[in-house]
Amino acid sequence: MDITIILQMIGGLVLFLYGIQYLGDSLKKVSSGRLEKILETLTSNKWKAALLGMLVTALIQSSGATIVMCVGFVNSGIMSLTQSVGVILGANIGTTITAWLLSLSGITSDNIILQLFKPANFSPILGFIGLVMFLAAKRERTKDIGSILLSFAILLIGMSSMSAAAAPLSNNEAFTSLLTAFSNPILGLLAGLIMTAILQSSSASIGILQALSTTGTVSMGAAIPIIMGENIGSALTGVISSIGASRNAKRAAWIQMFYCILKTFTFMIAFYSLNLLFHFPVMYQAANPVIIAIFHSIFNIAAVVIMLPISDILVKMVETVFPITEEETRARESMHTFDVLDERFLDSPVLALDQSKVVLMEMFRHSNEAMNDAMDLIFEYDEKKAKNVIRLEALVDQYEDRLDSYLTLLSTRTHTEHEANRLTMHVHSTNDLERISDHALNVASSITKMREEGQSFSDAAKEELKVFTDAVREILDLTMRTFDDNNLELARSVDPLEDTIDFLNMEIKDHHARRLQHNECTIEMGLVLSDITIDLERVADHCANMAVYMMATNDNNFVTHDFVQRAREAKDNNFEILVAGYMAKYKIPQSKFKTHMDRED
Repeated sequence: MDITIILQMIGGLVLFLYGIQYLGDSLKKVSSGRLEKILETLTSNKWKAALLGMLVTALIQSSGATIVMCVGFVNSGIMSLTQSVGVILGANIGTTITAWLLSLSGITSDNIILQLFKPANFSPILGFIGLVMFLAAKRERTKDIGSILLSFAILLIGMSSMSAAAAPLSNNEAFTSLLTAFSNPILGLLAGLIMTAILQSSSASIGILQALSTTGTVSMGAAIPIIMGENIGSALTGVISSIGASRNAKRAAWIQMFYCILKTFTFMIAFYSLNLLFHFPVMYQAANPVIIAIFHSIFNIAAVVIMLPISDILVKMVETVFPITEEETRARESMHTFDVLDERFLDSPVLALDQSKVVLMEMFRHSNEAMNDAMDLIFEYDEKKAKNVIRLEALVDQYEDRLDSYLTLLSTRTHTEHEANRLTMHVHSTNDLERISDHALNVASSITKMREEGQSFSDAAKEELKVFTDAVREILDLTMRTFDDNNLELARSVDPLEDTIDFLNMEIKDHHARRLQHNECTIEMGLVLSDITIDLERVADHCANMAVYMMATNDNNFVTHDFVQRAREAKDNNFEILVAGYMAKYKIPQSKFKTHMDRED
């Protein structure tokens, strides 16, 4: 065999594999997480789930990627094991689309229109258009579409190169002898399995088989067992992705493996048993890209139609191999929020950001509870609440560590501008929420120390603090609803309330100074009061930060620092109206000072 033929085959294979990988990545980027969201929410029905699995796989050109998504969903508890079965089975049909696209290389007609459909003829044009779009476009989405066209063209050029390199092999005895050996069902199955396991892509394996079939030396007797082996090899991607995942995620990955083994060996035993009796003529027929695509599709569609109604058998099989433990039963009853931060979602930034928001909202609820409990202590000490503040502050620290690690990993992936802005908001919000829990701990510690020393605030100070804490409770609730609903209208109400809280803080300090002048308070208690009001005022600052960053995220052209600066400086009429309303609502009582001044007169 000429070394140049081998080099040309390798060159074509490199382009082909790169094209498949780049095409899948580009398609996933353009989808912006929408496909994953559809999978996440629309899997209540087996047939619907199978259809979704088929469509998603057809669009992202990778059954392995779809199955890895399912493993991630099951691992995080978003999708049940039963729901994942339909998606996994449907993915096996979606992957056949690639074979149909590659079958265009088998067009032999002299008709000029049909000739234009041959990859060798239209792929250079497609690649040129994609390259121009990728290099010249200013909009990111246009660049992404250009990268799809370019990667598809590279894939087809690689396929054409492999076909051209394989053409001279039709007269090579060593090559034809090798292919004849694959007519042995066991050898052919092993060849397909090993090739797919190495390439980690059944589409790539089918493409190579289709390229070799253009030589006319590959019989269907050799092609069929290779295709069967490729079915089993394709399941290895999911199994590998489940390493280190939960037992339930392992079950999802092994469902694909069991399914592929079951359908493959059922077909092999039935088909080759019948072939011994009837000697099917198709076994001696020369394979070509179109026939391979037809067989591949019919086999996978038939397998899904037969297996989907009885797919519960697959669930029972994997649960037999991976029995449900007592720990899993308890975990199902109270699944930890951190589980949704699955690294498998990092390849889909929108989905990963959605998952991090779920954790952020849990973190917000814990910070909010800690702060409310701490403020309750000001008016009535409760040891359970004091301990709860300490527990919640430690828990929020754990949330910060997990989110920081996850968002750092996510920051290294490709993002659109909006995704990058959302990531920035989540990073800053994580820090703000952690600081809120710190301030809650400070307040609780100050009150606990006062109680230990037998100190307490005067009635006047408590009355003022009641107004102050009511305003802080409202800004926490308002910010949480703003963040949860992504409500820009509510977000605009947060900063005016923060301004009001700043004013309340200054007013309380002024009132304390007057009480100090009239010996109605001590310097020591004044310092404690100052520490607590500073903590409460800082909580309002962090809430305002979160609201402003959320508004900044919805501004298409912003630099975070500049936007915050502009937002804080833009005191328009509506802002002043809102401030006036909050001032009227949270008015510090003045009666005690008036009474005192009247007494002096």
